[in-house]
Amino acid sequence: MKKSKLLVLGLLPLLLASCNTTNGEAEVDEEGNAIVKVLFHVDSKSKEGIAYKKLVDGFNREYASEKIKASATFKTRTAGGADYQAQLISAKLDDALADVITFDAPNCSSYAEAGLLHDITDEMTSEELDDFISVNTYQERIYGLPIQESSAGFYYNKALFAQAGIDVSGYTVENPWTFDEFKAACAKLLAIGKTPVDMRLNATKDETATYLLYPFIHAAGGSFVSKDGLTCEGYLNSEASIKGFQFFKDLVNANYTSYSVGDNDFVTGKAAMYLSSGWTIPELDNNYPEMFPNRDSWGLLPYPKDVNRASATGSWSYAVTNNHIQDKTNAIKLIKYLTKAESTTTVTNATGMIPSRLSCDPKYAANSPEAVLFEQLKQTGIARPETVGYPEFSTNFRNIIYKLKDGNVREVVNQQTANLQSELNEYK
Repeated sequence: MKKSKLLVLGLLPLLLASCNTTNGEAEVDEEGNAIVKVLFHVDSKSKEGIAYKKLVDGFNREYASEKIKASATFKTRTAGGADYQAQLISAKLDDALADVITFDAPNCSSYAEAGLLHDITDEMTSEELDDFISVNTYQERIYGLPIQESSAGFYYNKALFAQAGIDVSGYTVENPWTFDEFKAACAKLLAIGKTPVDMRLNATKDETATYLLYPFIHAAGGSFVSKDGLTCEGYLNSEASIKGFQFFKDLVNANYTSYSVGDNDFVTGKAAMYLSSGWTIPELDNNYPEMFPNRDSWGLLPYPKDVNRASATGSWSYAVTNNHIQDKTNAIKLIKYLTKAESTTTVTNATGMIPSRLSCDPKYAANSPEAVLFEQLKQTGIARPETVGYPEFSTNFRNIIYKLKDGNVREVVNQQTANLQSELNEYK
């Protein structure tokens, strides 16, 4: 039986019935301003939240003469974002869903299929699209625009690499190290008594493990689902994909990493490498002066390759919702204001993340960690799979990572592939 489109978000079978409980017109304040509501996923007092408030204020100044006014609400999400998703559902049930929301990029397909997001394809010009590094799509239609971009890599302790006699000066985005070269470096680091790398294998309780580890499967030549996103048999458990998962198992078997690496092992010098996203850059710059007094003490290396180059991408995005407001004109104006180059720069200056628009031209210093992530994103970034069953995919991917600890790679991958395929079949 085909799974209801609205079951994707759990409670959504109840939601659409609430959509027509108003007259479909925007709220108007006492001064005659048409109110366009926006929901952000962060604390209003955080650096990112303050940046969003600045953008909302700027929008209100620019559109004051048109009597349009944005009203912001902040609902802080926890790690993994399940609570934020629940808040979206609750808002929809109460017929109070904002006109514009922020959402995590890999959820685009499931949200769009559920009818939560408004198709903005026809609102975008080719010039605008060419300036974005990526946009959020489902079935070749556009449903979201990125707030900022994200990529990840291997942070490394330069002193430990020098002690182990490892030269990484030749490894660039254009010419990254290979799986075998990665293992060779790990062997030298193990020989000096260090945990070679924190691969984040213990981060399977939320999206972290999926985000950081899925590129290795692409690097091995593997994939996850068919083009329509509804078949994983023959993709997730292909020989190439299994080879990618075997890479993780090989690292564990050789004691190059483990499922019990401490959260602070890298910043205390116990681990020589740490797989993480761009959010770690300001942490190392500011929080660990004894271990990392400056950028001469640490660096960032790109993802290793096998048959392909591949790296993580995808961050939070804006979307216009399919709420009860029939005229989306003001919401379109707001989302375009929030994603223009100047607005993007405002947010990325606050977060330290990568701009989503090429015209922002961050002018990163050559070979800096930011430059590595930016070039890697442009050259090798591959989004997480586009499938209406993305929540199910992520769960099964993380189950593979977790079960590799004690299981046979092929058996674990086949088991989780069969489980995911059963879940995807409900969408057919």
